[in-house]
Amino acid sequence: MPGSPTMPHNTNLRYKLGPLMLTQKSTETVRATLPAVGEAIDTITDLFYRKLFAAHPELLRNLFNRANQAAGTQRQALAGAIAAFATALVERPGTRPDALLNRIAHKHASLGVSAAQYPVVHRHLSAAIAEVLGDAATEEVTAAWDEVYWLMADALIQIERGLYAEQGVLVGGTWRQWRVIERVPETADVVSFRIRPADGRRAPAFTAGQYISVRVELADGAHQIRQYSLTNAPGATVRSFSVKRADTGEGPAGEVSGHLHDHVHEGDALTVSAPFGDTVLDATDAPLLLASAGIGCTPMVAMLEDLAARGHQAPVIAVHADRSPADHALRADQERLITKLARGTAHIWYERPEGDWPAGRTGLVDLSGIELPDGVQAYLCGPLPFMRSVRTQLLERGVHPSAIHYEVFGPDLWLTRDDGEGR
Repeated sequence: MPGSPTMPHNTNLRYKLGPLMLTQKSTETVRATLPAVGEAIDTITDLFYRKLFAAHPELLRNLFNRANQAAGTQRQALAGAIAAFATALVERPGTRPDALLNRIAHKHASLGVSAAQYPVVHRHLSAAIAEVLGDAATEEVTAAWDEVYWLMADALIQIERGLYAEQGVLVGGTWRQWRVIERVPETADVVSFRIRPADGRRAPAFTAGQYISVRVELADGAHQIRQYSLTNAPGATVRSFSVKRADTGEGPAGEVSGHLHDHVHEGDALTVSAPFGDTVLDATDAPLLLASAGIGCTPMVAMLEDLAARGHQAPVIAVHADRSPADHALRADQERLITKLARGTAHIWYERPEGDWPAGRTGLVDLSGIELPDGVQAYLCGPLPFMRSVRTQLLERGVHPSAIHYEVFGPDLWLTRDDGEGR
């Protein structure tokens, strides 16, 4: 989107996609019906998922995140993606919403999505649109929105094919068996796992900031998948990721993190994907700001590992916010890595500090007292309110919107917004 404030650092699509253009007739039809579809899009996506899971219950058990479905966040993300893609087609014909496509494709590849699944999605999404729009879903309207869907689907299929090829795996064949070689308690609710390929073959390459998917079999027989950021430098032969135990109340929230905390130990096998993710630390000599909150520190640790290994000479400003020192996972790793950097500094805020802690570093992050070098590139990871606050402060300090990059754990409800908050 024009003036995109949070374009990830590595979003250039390398898979020979041309411009995405609707036919003139479909452009006019989509433009005319976009307000009605946009107003009903939440209802459409809710009905779509109900139809899809009624016909294919195995998808909810073994592919889709049950917690996100229960919370409604996946429905919201899909609704936003459809609306944003259609809007881009009619308002900016001949261009591609690369950030949107790239982020979705990386997530799909991490789940092992294949081209054969797109017709299934189309069938139930088209049925949902027709049912919700009723008489307004004429043949012309249906054909135009089918064109929107297949432009988006074909673009994603091509990008995903390229991502699989980069990792040297067959389309959809991202899964390998890994062995847990060490389990490290970090805090009361965070555990790190160090893993290596069970077959002895080389671990796939990755870029600092990327994540893996971990698939587990739960007590009810369902196979659920969650993504976790890698915390190693890219050249490491053993891979590490950290898991924060999520809400374990009623419903599926926290069922995978709880399983990993309670049932996975040294020597156990894990089913793990190749690494994916579009918010990555490119080779750069620019000054950097790495801002995280809570378990959002995990991709930042990988970036610090990479920067230290490369001997990065420009300033690196690490900012972190947490509830308390006891809740600050990987704190020792962050401190160790900052000291390895030629010009590294750390700035920590705690909501509930312990001992003699500065009042100015208590509560929410305030960047006003931190000098920001010219040309700084900022990476953000943490809860959305935290990232919105930091982004706003950076923009007010004159950081260019395109220099602010972010990673979201879970469905990206920021990506598809066109109100100055999304990309």
